Amino acid sequence: MSEIDMPAIFRHRGLTFFFYSNEGDPREPIHVHVRGRGASAKIWIEPTIGVAGSEGFNSGQLTVIIRLVIENRSRIRKAWHEHFGD
Repeated sequence: MSEIDMPAIFRHRGLTFFFYSNEGDPREPIHVHVRGRGASAKIWIEPTIGVAGSEGFNSGQLTVIIRLVIENRSRIRKAWHEHFGD
């Protein structure tokens, strides 16, 4: 997929937080994908923040990712609604 298909919301120390333009039909609840350091994860924003899946991140790295998602949840929600128009 190209950068157009994966709008980046923000980057932090080698991690990119993004979502896919095609998030399914019906669309899943708000979530963010994280990629970096050869690993990836999917983090739910709603109904509660939590790890939907992870490949390659250890528990300490996931803790940092969850903290970053909590700190940026308003930014993530805003980007989601602006992109998907809902």
